[in-house]
Amino acid sequence: MSSIESNQASEGAGGFLGRLVRVERHEVAALFASFAMFFSLLSAYYIIRPVRDEMGVTVGKDAIHHLFTVVFFVMLAVVPLFGWIASRFARRLVLPGIYVFFVVNIVLFWAMLKANGSSGLVAAAFFVWASVFNLIVISLFWSLMSELWSNEEAKRLFGFISAGGTSGALAGPLLAGTLVNYVAPVDLLLLSALLLALAMASSLILRRYRTGHASHASEPAGGGILDGARKVFESPYLGRIALFVFLANVVGTFFYVEQSRLVAQTFTDSASRVSYFASRDFLVSFATLTIEIFGTAAVMRYLGVGAALLALPICAMLGTLALWWSPMLFVVAAVMIAERVIAFSLSGPAIKIMYTLTSPDEKYKVQNFVDTVVYRGGDAVSGWLFAAIGGGLGFASAATPLVALPLAFLWLWTARGLGTAHDVRVAENRA
Repeated sequence: MSSIESNQASEGAGGFLGRLVRVERHEVAALFASFAMFFSLLSAYYIIRPVRDEMGVTVGKDAIHHLFTVVFFVMLAVVPLFGWIASRFARRLVLPGIYVFFVVNIVLFWAMLKANGSSGLVAAAFFVWASVFNLIVISLFWSLMSELWSNEEAKRLFGFISAGGTSGALAGPLLAGTLVNYVAPVDLLLLSALLLALAMASSLILRRYRTGHASHASEPAGGGILDGARKVFESPYLGRIALFVFLANVVGTFFYVEQSRLVAQTFTDSASRVSYFASRDFLVSFATLTIEIFGTAAVMRYLGVGAALLALPICAMLGTLALWWSPMLFVVAAVMIAERVIAFSLSGPAIKIMYTLTSPDEKYKVQNFVDTVVYRGGDAVSGWLFAAIGGGLGFASAATPLVALPLAFLWLWTARGLGTAHDVRVAENRA
């Protein structure tokens, strides 16, 4: 389709929507279903997220790296289980079944907290569970997106679809902040369960509209239960994706742990800490939504996937230098806001676009392995490094930025190679 025809189709898709996103008429219903699914999913999680971050502060900054290690080992156990499920059940059943499982989990946590209240053990358990939950449900969402949308469609539409998630990230805290005046905070978990169930229902509607766009969706992904891990080490393309995600989390967790250290020093009560985390998330979501609607597709179209990938490690390098110069809470807050905005609006969609060029089993198994084990492996490694070299001083210690900065440079080099690999694979598919 020529650019003129594409623009005409976009205008024909409907007034205001056509001015926001280059969508073709036959894609509109599926686009709204994708948007609604991500909206419900992140609304559910962002009602939980401030509680999770507060639980992290409750267990103490010295224990966070231990919790990330626990999360990593939980992920190691989950990956073969997911591989077994993906190898034996139809792909169209995998996501709904796992979402229903997590709905039950949320209800069980609600019952436990309602009956027994919170304690150090419950706080740690909830932190670990929430860290596993959000990665798995979001990874499955993007597996579905990469299965149902082509590479060219993804470049046009993933920014708008991501905006659905960001809208949910805004709505979740607003819902929680409003309803907490009328119900106990623990009762908000039931709202999260309902929203997750709505996300599952949206996925079923989406598959109905994209019938024929997912090859053999009634078949399992196939292969062995550890195919995701094996293919990461066998394929240079998939290996670069994994390395990018790993380094992103190593460096990003440095900032996260530094934030926890400075928040604990600055705020003495739980309410102030939760308010800080919620305000930060609101700012991130508002800025991200603006870029996703008006900027993501333009960056992909005019600058390419490679530019979107490079933006995040460049931000990390500048953030490391800023914290080296001034390790203050307002500085780490600014760094984390900038990093998350870029990750959600540019680098994240760029990584997901890369999976549209992979096979069905890679879309599910490799993406799940990278989004869980590799992602949390970066958390675990970074947490232990930070604890070992920071000496309780974080970026106030010269050793911390001296380690973080070379990692950021390696990340930048990886992003450059990854963008080139994407362009090569696109050219090969067109040939």
